[in-house]
Amino acid sequence: MTNSKIMEMNPQELIQAIQGNKLKVCVIGVGRIGLPTALSFANSGLTTIGVDINSQLVSMINSGIFPLKDEPGYDSIFENVFHEKKFSATTKIEEGVPISDVILLSLPTPMDNQNVPNYDALKSVARQLHDHITKGSLVIVESTIEPGFVENELVSIIEGADKKLKAGKDFGIGVCPETANPGQILQDFEKLPRLVGAIDDKTANMITKIYRHVFTVDLIPMPDCKTANAVKLTTNVFRDLNIAFVNELAMLFEKIGIDVMKVLEAAKTKYNFQVHYPGAGVGGPCLPVNSYQMLNLAKNIDSNLLRLVRVGREINEHMPDHVLGLLQDGFKEASKKIQDSQILVLGISYKPDVKDIQITPAEPLIKKLKQLNAKVKIYDPYFKSIEIFGIKTENNMVDALDNTDAVMLITAHKEFHDLEPTFLASKLKTPIVVDSRGIIDNHAAKKAGLIFRGLGRGKIE
Repeated sequence: MTNSKIMEMNPQELIQAIQGNKLKVCVIGVGRIGLPTALSFANSGLTTIGVDINSQLVSMINSGIFPLKDEPGYDSIFENVFHEKKFSATTKIEEGVPISDVILLSLPTPMDNQNVPNYDALKSVARQLHDHITKGSLVIVESTIEPGFVENELVSIIEGADKKLKAGKDFGIGVCPETANPGQILQDFEKLPRLVGAIDDKTANMITKIYRHVFTVDLIPMPDCKTANAVKLTTNVFRDLNIAFVNELAMLFEKIGIDVMKVLEAAKTKYNFQVHYPGAGVGGPCLPVNSYQMLNLAKNIDSNLLRLVRVGREINEHMPDHVLGLLQDGFKEASKKIQDSQILVLGISYKPDVKDIQITPAEPLIKKLKQLNAKVKIYDPYFKSIEIFGIKTENNMVDALDNTDAVMLITAHKEFHDLEPTFLASKLKTPIVVDSRGIIDNHAAKKAGLIFRGLGRGKIE
């Protein structure tokens, strides 16, 4: 069976096709989120093919090598579906789309250098779908996009000028935005509800039935694609704004001797307080991008809207500068210059315990350190002995501390939670420590003789 014309099935026929594992699924984009998504579909019994332009990634997959070592649980799923021949990958969209009933788009939506969302990958794939999609197929967009992008742009690109296949008549299209945090994707896929929106009720019902077969979570119906996408953006922009708020609190409390971590730990005991924590910045492919997606949407309607979101972005993007200021203050206390000093950056991932440096705040911080002519070293347990940001990373932390004047803790990897101030004091040439994540006890740091600066921690007298 090449194509079962899923859009022409009645509900009972669809259920029988799903339960009989007769549907074929094509996931376009098998990266950080797309690969676990594809594996989940394959694990449900549906034959799945992944498409990606990364030939090295495709080769790894087809060789039986699981590329996402920091995603617990999916290594065994990958092994099972690979050996059962339920999952394979290709670089050629024409090998996956024509034989598939369901086409999932899990493509990146990055920003350009002007912080404008870039949908080129989605548009490029949409043009290829026009050439290769078969009548009766179902397209589901999992990528995070601006509300209205499916209705206003994506549909017309897939249809093309010739309109040989018409959305809603010849093929279905809808959205099911992914909601998962890197490093715990399997866990999130098993517990977080998903949103379903489509261009019509029939398509929405079909998507719901398919996803109900693959995932055990609640599926929340949305009136259309744009509403579903609006929900996804709203949740992440909400987080970005709250982090900006606690970052501002941290900078204020530093100046008046209040420990922001003590404040937040007590505040979260109130039933309606959602705790967020300050840090050296907000990175990753979601929060910064989603805020700019929302701002881009508002800009095209009324530039006076969402001013708060813009200010929140400015605050979060300022945090590497603020953390650098803490370091400079520490060097001032030590009566030492940053120039030619050895500075060790601990953690470059944008979030703890994940091998991912997309929009990491470590990058602008390291760039600024280089501009000050500091000698920068990097240790991150997920990036050992490779070149990142023009620097050969260290292989282990203990050796990295040798002959070091200052430590900057940027990412709260589990390995760093056991850092003892006395140990740092014994290893460092100059005992300067900057903690941007609230890991190190500031009283213990002072007792150990460290010149300690903690984001939002205040000075210990």
